[in-house]
Amino acid sequence: MASSELFTIPVPSIKSHPGGGIVCTSPAPQVYVLTWNSPPDNRLTPAFNTALMTALDIIEFGYPPGVVITTSAISKFYSNGLDLQLALSSPGFFENSLYPLFRRFLTYPMPTIAMINGHGFAGGFMLAMHHDYRVFTGAKGYVCINELEFGAPLLPPMSSIFRIKAAPRVYRDMVLEARRYDAKAALDAGLVDAIGEIDAALKLIQERDLVKKGSTGAYGILKAEMYRESVALLDARGKDATTPADMQAAEKKRKAEGLKRFKQWKETQSEKAKL
Repeated sequence: MASSELFTIPVPSIKSHPGGGIVCTSPAPQVYVLTWNSPPDNRLTPAFNTALMTALDIIEFGYPPGVVITTSAISKFYSNGLDLQLALSSPGFFENSLYPLFRRFLTYPMPTIAMINGHGFAGGFMLAMHHDYRVFTGAKGYVCINELEFGAPLLPPMSSIFRIKAAPRVYRDMVLEARRYDAKAALDAGLVDAIGEIDAALKLIQERDLVKKGSTGAYGILKAEMYRESVALLDARGKDATTPADMQAAEKKRKAEGLKRFKQWKETQSEKAKL
């Protein structure tokens, strides 16, 4: 299907990431497809997040309301999530880069569709879940929350969207088993709305009459109320925010107190054995 190119936003290189770009095309009237290409796997770096925020601003303020679709030019990856070392070493990354991006999609004033063309792991899956709809494009790729596998905490602003949008059973399996969902499993679990390529996304738009939904100016406001718990967590700053260090400190305290009780119990057992 022919698409006209509207604009391109560069993604600057940063440390081990060579950069790339985000291209906006329009395959149908008032349908805006943002295709990102940030090798090797579309990590959510500060540079990538800023470029994507800029693209969303251009569509909102430069074009008529319609529908935004996001996808990747890298066939294997929609997004492989964060570069965790870079994120933790970049001051203010979560509250000034990642969370504002999630919030922007969650409350964007027109419908958004994540067209998941390959793996969407951890932060990449979170980004997709902050869209209004999701279309899995085919036989390859998985979505998963795999923090369990690399020993990272799932911070409240990250997990809240799954509590809101996923069934409790699905949320449990996703987090505590790091279960991977292919297209069919994701559809069965209610994590995506359709399976297919761009035609499936356009069909979803047509069947639900999505192009018109942002025209009244209420769409983003309605979403902000629908998802207010998640919005509040994404907006939290200072003492109201939970950081990785806070969670690690709480876990360290829990272990110390538990170990103390265990040693006390063990001493009582030794004393009993002497009697």
